[in-house]
Amino acid sequence: MNFVTPEISWAPLAPIIIVLGAAAIGVLIEAFIRTPATRRSVQFVYSLIALVVALGVAIVQWVALEGGGTVVAQSMLTVDRQSLAWQTMLLVFGILGLILFASRTRAGESAFTPLGSTAPGSIEETVARRRGFEATEVFPLLLFAVGGMMLFTCVTDYVFLFVALEVFSLALYIMVALARRRRLMSQEAALKYFLLGAFSSALYLFGVALVYGATTQTSFVEVGRGIDAISGREPLLLAGVALVLVGLLFKIGAVPFHSWTPDAYQGAPTPVTAFMGAATKAAATAALVRIVYTSLYPLEWEMSWVFWAVAIASMALGTVLALVQTNIKRMLAYSSVAHAGFILVAFAGFTEEAIAALPFYLLAYGLATIGAFAVVSQVRERGEDGGVGAEAVRLGQWAGLGRRSPLLAGAMALFLLSFAGIPLTAGFIAKFEVFSAAVAGGGWPLVLIGVIASAVAAFFYVRLVVLMFLTDVPDGAEDAIEVEDGSLARLVIMVTAAAVLVLGILPSGVLDVYADAAQFLVLPNG
Repeated sequence: MNFVTPEISWAPLAPIIIVLGAAAIGVLIEAFIRTPATRRSVQFVYSLIALVVALGVAIVQWVALEGGGTVVAQSMLTVDRQSLAWQTMLLVFGILGLILFASRTRAGESAFTPLGSTAPGSIEETVARRRGFEATEVFPLLLFAVGGMMLFTCVTDYVFLFVALEVFSLALYIMVALARRRRLMSQEAALKYFLLGAFSSALYLFGVALVYGATTQTSFVEVGRGIDAISGREPLLLAGVALVLVGLLFKIGAVPFHSWTPDAYQGAPTPVTAFMGAATKAAATAALVRIVYTSLYPLEWEMSWVFWAVAIASMALGTVLALVQTNIKRMLAYSSVAHAGFILVAFAGFTEEAIAALPFYLLAYGLATIGAFAVVSQVRERGEDGGVGAEAVRLGQWAGLGRRSPLLAGAMALFLLSFAGIPLTAGFIAKFEVFSAAVAGGGWPLVLIGVIASAVAAFFYVRLVVLMFLTDVPDGAEDAIEVEDGSLARLVIMVTAAAVLVLGILPSGVLDVYADAAQFLVLPNG
């Protein structure tokens, strides 16, 4: 029996190969460059170059793409305009997140612990901090996360999707545990995220096994054809599909699979929270869109009530719980749960308009999320020794920020208004597109609930704006807060603020790009 070597066309996967290859080399850099300061600089510049080159290659592929795209690795991967649109978005988020990772306070502190293997408060940790150790492994970990997410957007096989899921999930679990301050909280958040993520991954894999048992296929397209060929609705198939959806909805952070979100957002280093909040939702939504439209389409009626129920629960619970938060990171975490509901609104009716609306929504939401957490990283408590302390995350500490730093407060107000969907911001256009897609599919009751939820959510966004601009600093607290002026973090804030404004005022160009991407190379009936 002769073994036939499979032929794989690697060129269409160039952006992913560049990122994952750079991540692997980044691990070697950790081993061979021993001086922490030098290693940090090399890792940052090297990772930035890799992401920028990958972004350039992805754009070139988009321009040069002929026909529908390319099927790679025996139809297990598909490089089409839809996957390239998501990949470019993830690379942009990766570049912004990487710059935040490299940001420092005026005292020269990074957001990460000097040595992740030491116990919080131990002598070893103190010695590592005094000797200037740096957790530079976060740079290759970020590259692994971005590469895994990019792979997640173009996979067309259920088993291979699990591999991509674990590639980026494992990197995120580690990064969440590496906060420089409040390390016990950070490690607790990482443990919760890991355990719940492991359960969701197991449920997803069990669901894939059940789907395979019902259809004898793991390819998205072949599963769709298998479902069409099945007479009636087998419980085995429905249970498998439900578990697959659970695994993806966990990554989106939708109710009732959201319990990891507030703890992970609060405990993780703020740059990791920014990247994770933007990129994970985008990658999970990209995979969900491809699965729903190319594989599970025969179950439209069965899935519709699931999406409606989860969307309503996410919008309602996320909004209500965000209202009562006094910690800004937890408030933004529950806000992300509500936004998961808004994302799922687009699936009402499973219209073609949703395929174009969702990338724009995730782009607008991701930019505002990264910008908002970049601002959070710049507002800090004053330490007991008069130096820079931990981040000021209690809402009351933000009172009068508009007087201390008008630019920071103004940028934060812009991001909050975008979250709320106020006109002339990217969030308004994004919600309009998502709601329009739902209405086109007959989901106007869901849109009505979404509008009400948006109106209620505007309260806690505007509350923070009022605190920053219209509330005086409490007596005796004038010197309790320090406003950082980290150049890298300020760069991220300026870029994201400009993008939110431009997408809110002149969105047509980006909307046209995503409209062109609203098709899949491998269609179920093709």
